[in-house]
Amino acid sequence: MKDDVVRSLEARYYTDPELFRSEQQGLFARTWQLAGHASTLAAAGDYFTVEIAGESLFCIKGRDGVIRTFYNVCQHRAHQLVEGAGTTRVVVCPYHAWTYELTGALRAAPNSAAVPGFDRTTVCLTEVRTEIFLGFIFVNLDPDAAPMDDWFPGAREEIAGFVPDWERLQPLEWVEIPEQCNWKVSVENYSECYHCALNHPTFATGVIRPETYDIQPQGHCLRHTTECQNLDAMTYDIDFGQPHAGDYSSWFLWPMVSFQVYPGNRLNTYHWRPVAVDRVTVWRGWYSVDGTEDPVVRQLAVQDRDTTVAEDIRLVESVQRGLGSRGYRPGPLVLDPGSGVNSEHSIAALQGWMREAVDG
Repeated sequence: MKDDVVRSLEARYYTDPELFRSEQQGLFARTWQLAGHASTLAAAGDYFTVEIAGESLFCIKGRDGVIRTFYNVCQHRAHQLVEGAGTTRVVVCPYHAWTYELTGALRAAPNSAAVPGFDRTTVCLTEVRTEIFLGFIFVNLDPDAAPMDDWFPGAREEIAGFVPDWERLQPLEWVEIPEQCNWKVSVENYSECYHCALNHPTFATGVIRPETYDIQPQGHCLRHTTECQNLDAMTYDIDFGQPHAGDYSSWFLWPMVSFQVYPGNRLNTYHWRPVAVDRVTVWRGWYSVDGTEDPVVRQLAVQDRDTTVAEDIRLVESVQRGLGSRGYRPGPLVLDPGSGVNSEHSIAALQGWMREAVDG
């Protein structure tokens, strides 16, 4: 076998607890992570908490309509400020009642007038980089991070073209999927369709035309494209008056978010939340116009859960067990010069990003 053959990652990338801790401090903290959907923060003072890269954060909507994200820690003596989700006029620390404006600026601190030189204008909650991407709230703990459009060139415009109602979409259903594997195993499984014909018969014969399936890097995005088949046999009606109504497509945004559009301009999302070196929670998001009840979306969520999701859990958990075997040697990736459904060039790109993130 030639020395220039591209091999898969060594098992330690998926099994080493120290490497996972390094990812939390580095990769997870330096990349754009999905925090939630902007529609859940409808009014001034609405907030929710989220954990990213081991940090407790909260997103809150200001009176100026701007959604900001802050570290969930008081600047006085480090008590956490809020829990869960809710609405508030101001942010009040439960420990000593230091009070912050919705912009993060300190408003009041009990008895601070007795302190010579105390200047409340110098105290502010620590803000986190935040972007609204097609109605979704993304955060990045790196204050110097490049904008999302630099990371994922063209993705925003392409997704908007496939989902003409994106400005009115709201979450209808979240499906929480715990998987007993490293997050990278799950992400890799999502990022290739080499396994689809054998393991996803519903997807491979009912939605896509496998011989046309391709995945190509687009910045730090993996762009899935395909022709669809059997549209006349779909289990729901499709309005072909919309652009791309008869298409399927997907945009995986490194490292842990994917936007997926089914025929009929039906948006759904994946986002991965690592729990431990060998555990990850995958969140499947399903959306409807104005958040109204939609039997088609509900039906798709159930079908997805019973087919693709169930099939993938079995696959990724078996891979994780195999990575723990002393008999595993990283094999060569199948890199077809013509790309296509049976090529793993998307995995080569993905693992290149993984190596860069871990090894610098």
